[in-house]
Amino acid sequence: MPFKAESRPRILLVDDEPTNLHVLRQVLEEDGYRLLFATDGARGIAAAREHQPDLVLLDVMMPRMDGYEVCRQLKADPQTANIPVIFVTALSEVNDETHGFELGAVDFVVKPVRPQVVRARVRTHLKLVTLQNLQATQLQIVQRLGRAGEYKDNETGRHVIRMSHFAQALARAIGCRESWADDLLLAAPMHDIGKIGIPDAILLKPGALDAEEWAVMRTHARIGADIIGEHASPLLAMARTIALCHHERWDGTGYPEGLKGEAIPLAARIVAIADVFDALTSVRPYKPAWSLDRAFAHLQEQAGRHFDPELVPAFLRLRPEIEAVRERWAD
Repeated sequence: MPFKAESRPRILLVDDEPTNLHVLRQVLEEDGYRLLFATDGARGIAAAREHQPDLVLLDVMMPRMDGYEVCRQLKADPQTANIPVIFVTALSEVNDETHGFELGAVDFVVKPVRPQVVRARVRTHLKLVTLQNLQATQLQIVQRLGRAGEYKDNETGRHVIRMSHFAQALARAIGCRESWADDLLLAAPMHDIGKIGIPDAILLKPGALDAEEWAVMRTHARIGADIIGEHASPLLAMARTIALCHHERWDGTGYPEGLKGEAIPLAARIVAIADVFDALTSVRPYKPAWSLDRAFAHLQEQAGRHFDPELVPAFLRLRPEIEAVRERWAD
């Protein structure tokens, strides 16, 4: 399917042989890409910085500056570091490919090029670029919404930083996948985004809430889930789950669903511990900060009631890491 003119991917072709550039042009132009050309390494680096292509096809054997050095410089420059590089080369030894991958290349195409192979590799890596850009956009949305929640609430921005790091550390400690723990770090700041929908008179009230006010406050879990919405993105799906379920309790007395035990999603069970612990050990308008010993004792007391009884001991063992996070991100 041809691209619309304004959305056509830009591909930079770098080769000191005009014949090779011509061959690649014939292979790729029918797919509707915007093609840029450079006949040596220095010009290729300059073109990458100026035009920010979506992909670079780079010859290795060039005079003055070979493709390896071009790749090294591209990856060392923050302006061009994220542009994927495919080497197009006559070199086919394992050591040549290994060296290229070590420098940051994403693929190799061997000369003489086969049109079907070039097109397939280019399409694959352009799809990956699109996916990465989409993920970056989703992350920015999550972070911006988290900031919006901070402006509305009376908690500090550093609360969400600390509790997010606590949650990530706990996920790692119980053996969760690193990628899942990383998503938890990024999704956890969204846990109270629903407070955007709570009236200031209730949210910022310095004293205790009455029964009617408390009923309104409890709606922030569903409001948060509605704000985030349902998504196929694992990160946004996790953020929604956390917003909806982080006030559920292990014994079933939480809200909004009254979920019990392992029916509460793991991400929400982890965030519940991290959130409450940091709230207890932080100054609030309605209370002084608790000592770490008192807060840890509270977690132990509430294990099997408020909190997952298997997660609490794992969190307690993280005390040195928790103290380091508190020191780094102190209010």
